[in-house]
Amino acid sequence: MLFTSEIFIFLFLPLVIICNFVLSEKHRNFLLLLASLFFYAWGEPVFVFLMIASITINYFFGILLEKDGNKKILLGLSVSFNLALLIFFKYTNFIVENINNLLIFYGINKIEFYYVKLPIGISFFTFHILSYIIDVYRKDVSAQKNPLDLGLYISFFPQLIAGPIVRYHDIAHQLKHRFITNEKVIYGIKRFIIGFAKKIVIANSMGHIADKIFALEASNITCSVSWIGAICYSLQIYYDFSGYSEMAIGLARIFGFHFLENFNYPYFSQSIKEFWRRWHISLSSWFRDYLYIPIGGSRNGKGKTYRNLLIVFLLCGLWHGSSWNFIIWGLFHGFFLVLERTRFGIFIGNMWQPFRHIYALFVVITGWVFFRADNLTHALNYLKNMFGMGHATSSLKVSMFLTNETPIILIIALIGMIPVIPNLAKALYRYSQKESFFYVEASLHLTIFFISITWLINSSYNPFIYFRF
Repeated sequence: MLFTSEIFIFLFLPLVIICNFVLSEKHRNFLLLLASLFFYAWGEPVFVFLMIASITINYFFGILLEKDGNKKILLGLSVSFNLALLIFFKYTNFIVENINNLLIFYGINKIEFYYVKLPIGISFFTFHILSYIIDVYRKDVSAQKNPLDLGLYISFFPQLIAGPIVRYHDIAHQLKHRFITNEKVIYGIKRFIIGFAKKIVIANSMGHIADKIFALEASNITCSVSWIGAICYSLQIYYDFSGYSEMAIGLARIFGFHFLENFNYPYFSQSIKEFWRRWHISLSSWFRDYLYIPIGGSRNGKGKTYRNLLIVFLLCGLWHGSSWNFIIWGLFHGFFLVLERTRFGIFIGNMWQPFRHIYALFVVITGWVFFRADNLTHALNYLKNMFGMGHATSSLKVSMFLTNETPIILIIALIGMIPVIPNLAKALYRYSQKESFFYVEASLHLTIFFISITWLINSSYNPFIYFRF
């Protein structure tokens, strides 16, 4: 079940909100746990039992880790168990496929195996579990004694299939004590509407163009068309991902939870280092705290710092998907993070500010080609066309892929990349009558929601781009 489906908007969500308000505080966690498991089972009726089993096993791991004993062995077992599940379901096909390619190359019969289906969201809930286990081991939090509360933390539907990655220590207290107020509900509704509009109106519109262009044969893609495809995909993934995060933050607030922000205008960055402080903040901070710092971080000289950055971003790429494209994408970003720690970083820092923005966007947009392309060959051929090294023979023009609404949506998308609208809203709030401002704001959000719903109903294009995560 997706946040942007009619059944979620018109049936599931209203029922859960009504029941949450009717029930007493002590019963709300149980309601949200049942709703979350149902939400997941709607699309993954078999794998919901995998999640329940994982919750149960990790509940006991957490209890045991809090007791005296050889905690390092227990930590190793628990981390190995969770990573083994992730590796089996997410990477088995990739591993066997590459082994078979080698076997075929040497004239050996390939391995016959059953295709392993990927449970949606397994990367997200695995990282939730690992953060809980590691935090208990470090004594940053106490083990959760109530299995239902732990189950809710792991399976809570707003962040289950598309993030953000919520740390256990950020939500532990809220699982026991939280208050639902009118202000929180109103704020949550507003955030959900904005995220919904980002996904339905902007991301889907940009994605429709990107899909058409990336589906073309390399010989049919001119330089200008390939750049439009890459730019449209860059806008799609930003507005899709940040839109889902805003919807998750809004939904959580309606139910009394406070999630940290996950995006902070990443395309406004002036370097790749800054980009990763602004893009998917919950993931980059997770890798920083649970991998980069434990393996040495930047404490042991430049060489080991560069090595650690490349390791982290290699695994970051793999976390996103099981293909060479994602590995190359991760290493691509790792390479520029290393480069920015050299004299090149000083050179970039001394450039005129607009050029620093252009540099960061250029690197990020180029990297997204690896993320979007079907395979590595497709990505490399596409990049050749972007940089004028291809052999396109077609006369396709950019205008052939645009609709009448595209210029307006593109302008809105470009404005939304920089913090103009929030700053304008703050200024209007400061210098206007508060009551009038709230009426105007409410009317604006209702209009945006109505437009988005109309867009959703009238369009058959509504992709879910996190199925590989």
